[in-house]
Amino acid sequence: MNSEPLYEGKAKSVYRSEQPGELIVRFRDDITAFDGEKKDVLSGKGVFNAAVSAFFFEHLESHGIATHFVRMVDERTMIVRELAMIPLEVIVRNRAAGSIVRRYPFAEGQVFDPPVIVMDFKDDARHDPMINDDIIMALDLLNREEIDAIRKTTLEINRLLSAYFRERGITLVDFKIEFGKVGGAILLGDEISMDSMRLWDRETGESLDKDVYRFDRGDVLSAYGRVVQRIIPGYSGGRG
Repeated sequence: MNSEPLYEGKAKSVYRSEQPGELIVRFRDDITAFDGEKKDVLSGKGVFNAAVSAFFFEHLESHGIATHFVRMVDERTMIVRELAMIPLEVIVRNRAAGSIVRRYPFAEGQVFDPPVIVMDFKDDARHDPMINDDIIMALDLLNREEIDAIRKTTLEINRLLSAYFRERGITLVDFKIEFGKVGGAILLGDEISMDSMRLWDRETGESLDKDVYRFDRGDVLSAYGRVVQRIIPGYSGGRG
């Protein structure tokens, strides 16, 4: 792994691999909220997110969803296919929570049937504004067929993840995913972790995601660890 990262996000570092067409992603222990206004480093957080991301990438692949995941190198480092990332955050909302409640007259916890899909344009300088299909096409990010394909894939991902969580006593309230292109194909990229999902315990309604950190609701590492133990059979990883 090269010493200098190709790219550094809020909680991941991406390095060039010696293997053409592949990248190395290392999950760091950084945690942020409110556009980076709140920051901390929590030992072991990256291990939890890497484990969950790898598990769900493999789970989705087994159900026909193409992803960038190749394999794990160690408990916080994965090899992925190199994608030309599409600068969109695709957000699926099964219940009303967070920003959608602040911006629109929805009640906290209100069920969306069918789920609501929102897309945001990834641009830190513009605070990731919401974007619609016409603007996506005007910016030449995707054509109509590609938008429709991403929506269809996203709904299938939501169906698979929601069912998996439901069986383990967790409600998948909402989540964010990203896609990229390789060889003309669109693949699921980035990560699927507690950093990018909102999860509630089905019995107690307790938050099991980054909201614990955002709103000082307790020990976020403990919450993340409990999610990992519940969703990954036989998980015995640590916080290294």
